[in-house]
Amino acid sequence: MKKVIHVNQHNIRRNATKGTSDPVLTVKTYKSNDYANEAVIKSSDGTELARIIYSPDKPLSCGARVWIETEHDVEIIS
Repeated sequence: MKKVIHVNQHNIRRNATKGTSDPVLTVKTYKSNDYANEAVIKSSDGTELARIIYSPDKPLSCGARVWIETEHDVEIIS
């Protein structure tokens, strides 16, 4: 089943200004929307391929509050 992961910038901004912790990720399918602040992308055998992280309390040194981490190769498409 196809899944689309949406990052909600409005929730990121609202959380930053109001000190709330509303989920900023939406995992969408044709029949549901699931909300979270962290999501793991897995292969068909259950191996973790990548992780999407929302960390407003410990952002990256560049200031990013949402990022994707992986140990796998990443192909850059320009």
